[in-house]
This record gives sequence, C-alpha cells and structure tokens, in this order.
Amino acid sequence: MLQYQPLDVAFQALSDPGRRAMVERLSQGPASVSELARPLPMTLSAVVQHLQVLEAAGLVKSQKVGRVRTCSLEIGAIARIEGWIAERRRFWDQQYDQLEAYLAETAPQEPDR
Repeated sequence: MLQYQPLDVAFQALSDPGRRAMVERLSQGPASVSELARPLPMTLSAVVQHLQVLEAAGLVKSQKVGRVRTCSLEIGAIARIEGWIAERRRFWDQQYDQLEAYLAETAPQEPDR
C-alpha cells in the first residue's frame, strides 16, 4: 500500500474551515496570531490550537519575537500538495483525452446529404 502520511496529515489539517481561512490569510504574507484570530469566530486559545495543528502538519511555521508570535506559510509543504494535485489532474486530463478520442472513433457517422 502506498504511504501518503505527510499528505494525509496536511489534508487532515486543511479539513477545518478555520484552518483553511488561516492558510488563506497567510498566503498574503506573515501575520501575528492576533491578526489571524481577528476575523475568526473563535477564541485566541482556539486559534493557537489550530495553528499547532497546521505547524504539526508542516504547513505553517511560527517565530516568537518578544511577546508577538508571527506565523508564515511553509512554501515547501504547500508545493508538495500542489504537486500531488497536479499529478492527479494530469492523469485525469489524459483519461478524458483518451475517452474523447474513443468517442470520436466510435461515433456513428452521419450520412451525407
């Protein structure tokens, strides 16, 4: 059986809408935990817990300077997910192309008028 553990953990982390919102915000650039929490309908401690899940999945990294913890995306992890999705897309594009060619070959010919 194939092992996709890093992808499994990443997709599991992204399964939560709040965490996806955090990743979306971080795609615009680094942000403090307070900035990430501001638009979300959850407590600051809940945001911290969600960030821990994202960090454990390797999607986010954080750095504490003084009293401020700043988070940013781990581009390498995002690139691995993107690569995996691109491979699936290429596969299915090829399958659809083959289906289209087959249907064109086997389509009944319209009689000439």
